[in-house]
Formats: sequence, structure tokens, C-alpha cells
Amino acid sequence: MTGTTFPRPVQGKTVRYAFVGLGDITQEAMLPGVRHTGNSEVTALVTGNPEKARRVGEQYGVTDTYGYDEFGTLLASGTIDAIYLATPNWRHAEFAIPALKAGIHVLVEKPLEISSEKCREIMAVQAASSAKLMVAYRLHFEPATLDTIGLIRSGALGELLTFTSTFTQMVSPENHRAKSGVEAGPIFDMGPYTINAARYVFGDEPTEVVSAVGVRHPEAGFGDFDDTVAVTLRFPGNRLAQFVLSYYGSVLDTYAVVGTKGSVEVNPAYMYGKPLERTVTIGDEKHHDSFKNTDHFGGELKYFSDCILNGTDPEPDAEEGYADLRVIEGILKALESGGPVRLEPFARTKRINLSGQLQQLPAQAPPDLVDASNPGRGKDKSPLN
Repeated sequence: MTGTTFPRPVQGKTVRYAFVGLGDITQEAMLPGVRHTGNSEVTALVTGNPEKARRVGEQYGVTDTYGYDEFGTLLASGTIDAIYLATPNWRHAEFAIPALKAGIHVLVEKPLEISSEKCREIMAVQAASSAKLMVAYRLHFEPATLDTIGLIRSGALGELLTFTSTFTQMVSPENHRAKSGVEAGPIFDMGPYTINAARYVFGDEPTEVVSAVGVRHPEAGFGDFDDTVAVTLRFPGNRLAQFVLSYYGSVLDTYAVVGTKGSVEVNPAYMYGKPLERTVTIGDEKHHDSFKNTDHFGGELKYFSDCILNGTDPEPDAEEGYADLRVIEGILKALESGGPVRLEPFARTKRINLSGQLQQLPAQAPPDLVDASNPGRGKDKSPLN
């Protein structure tokens, strides 16, 4: 078919990655997980800081380093099969699109991009390429999350009514997230967790942003964006999802689902580096479950490499990223207008495969970071991606 590109054949049973962007999430979480996967290796690093590339490369035995302006040379080098993309949100299309056109597979951090228009552009390029793209929704592979989705799908909670969530943390005003406007603020950085969770809990797509309220605390020291946002979404079947996001609150990441027969609360629910826990109440019976801490990042990388090696399509694909971005855009419109915003009709047929996506790699100790920092203030360290 004219215009179709084909992925370069992977040599052997290991997928060769270039890591594009060497910020805190790459260094703290994804690089340490690579050695666990058994099917992935890092052969190149891409960053705007040559000294950082050299020092990080020394930690992981990677000698091939490129500047962002040399990305085209890397794509033509024949030394990589895929990229892991962890640049700022607004630079995802810049690297994902040429990679896909070159037949290079793409694992991109969430959100997929900062507008539904950019998401659709990525989706169109991916559709014309046989290279695969997966959005890094690490919780789609995490045992506590999958077990909770299984509990809900079983009907044990009865008819689902509400989803409520709080995701807050103290972000340092010195972190780049505090200096890059709304596209780096809590709606784009933390919102994908709560929106995505509501969507996989209900197994459906929201139809309306009922309300969105944002506030700015002058003492937070941030730029021109709301540091705390409260949102209500309407789902089909008279179901409501409500959540609060904040860059200026003590760490809390939790969600609760209430049905006609019972409820489940997951707390912590989104963070990595700690066991996720939940409380289930069915009628008068209540019990608590604690799930073993796992390597979220190594797990999602292993899954994506398996998809590449086996020729299967990943579940959290570009459309899954678009599904969250359409809601984020609705939230931004509701904040601006002060009223409800109807969302354009959208149907997502692909959902999480509970048995096929489960990953249980043991957790890794974080390494020392090179010219990068965790976003939290002082001792209040809380990973975002």
C-alpha cells in the first residue's frame, strides 16, 4: 500500500531502544528497569545535554549519544529498533512522528501529546506504519490495578455509581513542571491517571465535563496555571466521576468506586516505588489487601518489547492516549467557560486484557540522578509518570 512503512526486522530476541529525554522519570525509573526485562536493551541516548548523556551512559554502558538535533541521524543509523520517549509533553509528536515514519517503534510517556489534534496526527502516521506505538500507562500492567478491575468486572460491587479520586503532591517551584504553564501542570501531568482510572473502572467513555474549578495559591510559587483543580465527569448510565488534582498538597493518591452492592478503595493507587493497597467492602464484609511492590516501568517495557517481537498490537495504543486527551481538552474548556462542556461522541472498543497484560517484575532501587531531580519538595518526593 502506498505510503506504508514497515518496521525494521528485530535481530535476535532483544529489542534495541534509544531513550529520548533523560529527565527524572527516565533515570529514576525506566533505565533501572531495562535489565529486568530479558527482551530489551538500551543502545543509544538522546538529550540536549552532552555531559548528562556521557554520565548517564557510563552508568548503563551506553556509548552512542545524540543531541535532539541529531535525531534523524539516529533513526537512519540502523542501531535501534524502538524509542522510549520521555521529553516534555509538547515535544512528543516532534519525535514520535519521524520515528514511526522510519519504521521505528515508539513507547511514549503520557499524555500522548497536549492536544487532540496532535494526537490524531500521531494516530494517522501510526496507522500508515507497521511500527507499533504504545502510550506508557504503566498501571495497565500492575497487579493491584488489574486485580481491582477484575473485581469490578465480576459484578461483585453491583451496579457502579461513582468514582472519586484525590491525587495531590507538593511540587517544587524549581522543578520544570512549575515553570512551563498549564501543559506541564497537574491537569496534563496527573490528570491522565484519574481520567484513565475512571475510564477503566467504568469500561466506558465520559460524555460531559459537568464542572471544573481551578484555584491558584500565591504561596505555591508557581507560574500562570491552576495548581489545584476539581473536576466532575458524567458517564453513560448515570455514573459520575469526581477527582481533585494538586501540585500544592501533601501526598495522597487514592480512588474509590461505589456500587449498589459494595465498594473498593485503592490507597495508594497511582504511585510507583511502594506497595499498592486496597479495602473492599461487600455488604457488611470488609477486608484489606496489600499487593507486592513491582517494577512498573520494567514491566511495561517488557510487555511492549514482547508485542514487537511477537507481532501483536499493544493495548494502551495511540487511541487510548487520545481518549484521555479529549477529556483534558474538555476540562480546559470548562475551566475557561465556568460551565459544562459536552464531549464529542467517542467509542473505545479495546480494553485492558487482565491476564495478557499482568507483569510482576520485582521492584528496583532508584539510582543517583544526573542533572535531574524528583519533582517533590524536600522530603515530599512523589513520582509522577
